[in-house]
Amino acid sequence: MLSVGIGPVSLSIEHVLLILAFGVALLVGAIAGRKQKTPVAGTLADVFLVALVSARIGFVVRYFEHYQNDWLGMVDIRDGGFDVITGVLVALVFTGYRMWRQSTLRKPLSAALVAGAVTWGTTFGAIALIHQQASGLPDVELAELNGQPASLTAIADGKPLVVNLWATWCPPCIREMPVLETAQQNYTDIRFVFANQGEHGETIRRFLEKQSLNLDHVVRDQTGSFGQVVGSHGLPTTLFYSADGQLLDSHMGELSRATLVEKLERFDPAFLNQTSPASAQ
Repeated sequence: MLSVGIGPVSLSIEHVLLILAFGVALLVGAIAGRKQKTPVAGTLADVFLVALVSARIGFVVRYFEHYQNDWLGMVDIRDGGFDVITGVLVALVFTGYRMWRQSTLRKPLSAALVAGAVTWGTTFGAIALIHQQASGLPDVELAELNGQPASLTAIADGKPLVVNLWATWCPPCIREMPVLETAQQNYTDIRFVFANQGEHGETIRRFLEKQSLNLDHVVRDQTGSFGQVVGSHGLPTTLFYSADGQLLDSHMGELSRATLVEKLERFDPAFLNQTSPASAQ
């Protein structure tokens, strides 16, 4: 499962687990704080905000070269770019400072943070294990725009594979297409596949012409079975498969240059030679 659909809204499983862990931390903190007569909800919210902001700053610093011409992109967290280690370390320092300043917070805040961390760790670990056991290339029926059958295995031809699930009516899909197009041109040892979800071939052709997009492997997933098999309930979703067909990572939502580079780093470095410096701009 990569995402969860809640009415018209889709959330990545990572976001759902984070919300769950925060909820558990609030509950445990409220119970422990009642015994100490010390409310901790506000402090927990501060810790979460500090972790979020510092994780974003850490990510931007790490991939700064990809944000130099996109200053607004630095604060646009819709691309999902966060450096977890930076966020955790800064949050721990901030938590220690708050406990030092207010000793009554120590027990309830510690209990809340431990409960949240355990909840996140166990649920995320269980889901990661499930993905690892069933992470091969999905056996779904795909077709070229002319109706001829298409095979992911044949397209990959022993190379790493990036599969983007998209539709012409999806604004974030449209915004990320130039990023993926540039990556396709620069990383010639990686195969990029654009699996349109449920639209007619002629509709797709008109869209590509209107957007002046030159994409190598555009296929149709007429029944939307790809998303169902991998557990994706939202668009765009991008999946990253190793050269031997194992799912290494996934991303739900719009990709920026920085977040795409981060995901591509999961591949064997032998496949990451660039033919042009354009992708680093």
